[in-house]
Amino acid sequence: MTGDDKTAKAPAACGEIGRREFLGYSGSAFAAFSFGALAFPPTALASEPPSYPIDTTVVTTRERTIAFPASLPGLSKPEIDKVAEYAKFGYGAWTYGAPLPVATRVDLLPAGAAPRTTGQKAKLVRFFAFTDVHITDKEAPNQLIAFQQTEPFAVNNVAIYSPVMLSTTQVLDAAIQTVNALHKSDPFDFGVMLGDASNNPTHIELRWYIDVFDGKRITPSSGAHAGARDVDYQKPFKAAGLDRSIPWYQVVGNHDHFYLGSFPLDDGDPSFRSTYVAGAVWAIGDPLALKMANFPVLFDVAAFKAKPAFYPGVIDGSTPFGTIVKAGPAADPAFAAGAPKVVADPARRALGKAAWMQEFFATTSKPVGHGFHLARQTRFGRRDPGFACYSFAPKSRLPLKVIVLDDTQASDDGSRDIHGHGALDAARWAWLKDELDAGQAGHQLMIVAAHVPIGVSAIGSEMEWWGETNGIAPDKRNAVALSELVDALRAAPNFIMWIAGHRHVNTVKAFASDDPTRPERGFWQVETSSLRDFPQQFRTFDLYLNDDDTVSIVTLNVDPAVAEGSPAAKSRRYAIAVQQIVQNDARPNARNLASLAGRPLPTMDPSRPQNGEPDPTIRFADLSAATPPVPFNASYNAELIVPLSREMAAELRRRLG
Repeated sequence: MTGDDKTAKAPAACGEIGRREFLGYSGSAFAAFSFGALAFPPTALASEPPSYPIDTTVVTTRERTIAFPASLPGLSKPEIDKVAEYAKFGYGAWTYGAPLPVATRVDLLPAGAAPRTTGQKAKLVRFFAFTDVHITDKEAPNQLIAFQQTEPFAVNNVAIYSPVMLSTTQVLDAAIQTVNALHKSDPFDFGVMLGDASNNPTHIELRWYIDVFDGKRITPSSGAHAGARDVDYQKPFKAAGLDRSIPWYQVVGNHDHFYLGSFPLDDGDPSFRSTYVAGAVWAIGDPLALKMANFPVLFDVAAFKAKPAFYPGVIDGSTPFGTIVKAGPAADPAFAAGAPKVVADPARRALGKAAWMQEFFATTSKPVGHGFHLARQTRFGRRDPGFACYSFAPKSRLPLKVIVLDDTQASDDGSRDIHGHGALDAARWAWLKDELDAGQAGHQLMIVAAHVPIGVSAIGSEMEWWGETNGIAPDKRNAVALSELVDALRAAPNFIMWIAGHRHVNTVKAFASDDPTRPERGFWQVETSSLRDFPQQFRTFDLYLNDDDTVSIVTLNVDPAVAEGSPAAKSRRYAIAVQQIVQNDARPNARNLASLAGRPLPTMDPSRPQNGEPDPTIRFADLSAATPPVPFNASYNAELIVPLSREMAAELRRRLG
């Protein structure tokens, strides 16, 4: 696609996924199906549905944590679909544990220096961030659900299947109510959503997402609306909605405009879009046919269509644990009559980026457009409706600018690789440089809010900075190498932090200054975990001006205050259970390699020695320091000290009076 899109309590952290594991995404052949009969929710469900109030105690992980055994025997990785057996093995049972300490980080200060503050702080701004909510239409006909159980390379890929898929709307509702409760005692100035709002770029998933923020009636089922009368995760409910005094802004993620975050909607076959609204489960080729020898040509439509070997299945919403049905080899006698049927639903239609952005204007929360009303790219002579970058100043008297950056790949970049990399085309790179220059000239502190983090993803992980050149036209390649990007960020000393999602982890990294005499050239990167997978958390950010002319960024993880018995509480148990079984790395630290054989990208993290060692600036919570010790945790709370230039410190003092 281009920008010219034509469619309008109780009793897994998804870490970085390697190339072979991620290939579970890449069964992207398809067959065209005709529409089946459309079923709407039963009329009996038209009355006002119930809501799901959260627990009355609302705190952050600085007050208490979720505690559980890191691993338990019982089920194997391909058996996470046996949800009914979780309780038998103790999976998902948790208690409240000790508080998580707040680590003071001085990595950006000169060697041997320490904060000189006497503790006097002036509050600058307070905001929160959600990311990777992955609202999921689990009954859609073109998913890859069963591959997590059938294919060895996909067993760690809980992105294609996890029972948390059942209640994504209810988890978002609980998180929003938690924000509202925190807001009453210490108000937020704004919220920023760091991408991957939905799991697939479909109208129905995005409307559920926006409508939960808006506090509307949610019907979290599609097609035949199976179980909508009697299965908890399928029942309609009334969302609480975000407190109307809090503006929220949206960042675009790779799942927001690529099929399952991986492939362009129109790459290779125009019939692909019909699989979204079809009346039958799609038949796709044997994923084992995807050999590494084929890299980078992974997306071969003809090869898949010539061998439609497997139906990946859907979730049966009429079952209490979300049983996977309509899955198996196409040659199985059970499918002698052809592809298993589903009830088609036009609301499942796919959205390209421009249409996806436009949907944010149909909202009752503020601001209308949720940032995309500020996207005005005309640098190259025409308005690009798919240009998703913009900036905003959250407080009129505060010299602070939030730069919202779309750093996902372009849909027309020509890559046959998975589109989970970070990238900037020429227009976005030019725009970012202009924003940095303007913020520097205007004496503004600057924060970049993007989906893809930088300098943390191992080369070959499918999440690193994009550097593919084979078969890519020069004007379609990444316009900026990571080393150039880091140089540009360092050259704007008022730039203090890059915040991101994408990897579903809670990680803080320091990019120290390249000039010991100018520590203000350093900046922080803060990653926030997914609301979908363990640990199902969001972050708060409080910025203070200290009396030694540094800024403190206090960032805390928050567990949504789910109420026992709610679908969101069940989802927490499922997320913990999947983590206990699959054991994805929730505390990643990739070795900093200068290159990888066969890869054109020459660097991973240009800000430190590329000596094959892990990053010493990526640290995790000292759980032994808690009383009592916390057995396992994927959270990280920190106070990040930022040195300011004399000019920026003086401007803040002047503005604050």
